[in-house]
Amino acid sequence: MNTQSDLVSADSSEAIARDITQAIAEQRLPPGTKLREEALARMYSVSRTKVRAALVMLSKDKLIDLVPDKGAFVSSPTEKEAREIFFVRRILETTLVREFIAKATEEDYRQIDQHLQREQLALAGGDVQVRSKLLSDFHILLATIVGNQVLADILVKLAGRSALITMLYQSSRNAACSSNEHAEFIKVAKAGDIEKAVELMAHHLQHVESALQFKPQPENTKKDFIKALLA
Repeated sequence: MNTQSDLVSADSSEAIARDITQAIAEQRLPPGTKLREEALARMYSVSRTKVRAALVMLSKDKLIDLVPDKGAFVSSPTEKEAREIFFVRRILETTLVREFIAKATEEDYRQIDQHLQREQLALAGGDVQVRSKLLSDFHILLATIVGNQVLADILVKLAGRSALITMLYQSSRNAACSSNEHAEFIKVAKAGDIEKAVELMAHHLQHVESALQFKPQPENTKKDFIKALLA
């Protein structure tokens, strides 16, 4: 039986967005790269309308910036921005922990356990895009369970920017550590140890930040997006 991804055409906007996302994750499209619609249309042999739709999808995911009268550019989170984002997240999410433990039900924990299983599957499968999204969504899930919509909205925006940062600068090894830390946090939360859970959340976010690799990575030998975009 075909899965939903099997039914997506290879030249669909969704497939193009997924391919560009992978290129960004593999650093074949560095932050700041201009994504020219006409070049991408030639590269994928599709209309500019399909390319434009793909770019809108990527913009919603905070992976690119659509600048009026200038075009689309791969988002460029700086090290300073990353530090500021994680500083704010530590303040918000360590506070969130107390509310989460007070309100989480058995059904909530079952939902989280299923999410943790999907994280592990994504890590095993090497899907960087899915991996990054699931690691980010874990934190949104905690806020959703608490039921504070204002806080959830703030965390959604922060998580979107964090996802791009970790997608670009987090190694597979540290992504696996993040998932393990999620599981350890939930174990302690289930036991009702609030102070230990707060400590683990603070440590987890600090660990993710400290493990970010901001140094330039070796060039990738796969499809040369830069050459294609400049053609």
